[in-house]
Amino acid sequence: MTDSDKKPLLIKRYASRRLYNTETSDYVTLEDIAGFIREGREVQIVDLKSGDDLTRQYLLQIIAEHESRGESVLPVDVLNDLVRSYMTPGASVVPQFLQASFEMLRNGQSQMLDQMSALNPMAKMPGFELMRAQQEAFMKAVSGGVGWGASGPQPEEDEGAGKEDLDAIKKQLAELQDKLSKLK
Repeated sequence: MTDSDKKPLLIKRYASRRLYNTETSDYVTLEDIAGFIREGREVQIVDLKSGDDLTRQYLLQIIAEHESRGESVLPVDVLNDLVRSYMTPGASVVPQFLQASFEMLRNGQSQMLDQMSALNPMAKMPGFELMRAQQEAFMKAVSGGVGWGASGPQPEEDEGAGKEDLDAIKKQLAELQDKLSKLK
């Protein structure tokens, strides 16, 4: 793991509200920042003048923009529960609960993929590693970009190609599940 993987990517927001990537010395958009996060990078966004940490505000904005484009990030019931939880006493439990839940989900997914390779006799079949990589990409896409396993950075794709790839992965996964059920 390199130094740049350990420390967050520092993004500075100028008074003009433009976002500046301090590693590459260029301006970035919210979509660029979302891409960094999908690749597994942590980001920190700070106001250049005040030094205030704006990371949370911008991450929420990224989620809101995806929702406004019809890309359902969270079910409406969950959004309602979040709003309710922040409007009632004891709301401080919710962030810790969500963080613990996502950590359990990441750990469970990683363990499942490891066990799938280690215990599955199909792991020795040609093409199994490709299938595993496709499943990791599928889980990452379904989870809205939350980092899963050790798949590393994924190449950027346009949104249309990503949807087609996701559909293809879903179809392949269904076919694989069908084959596995027949083997039992």
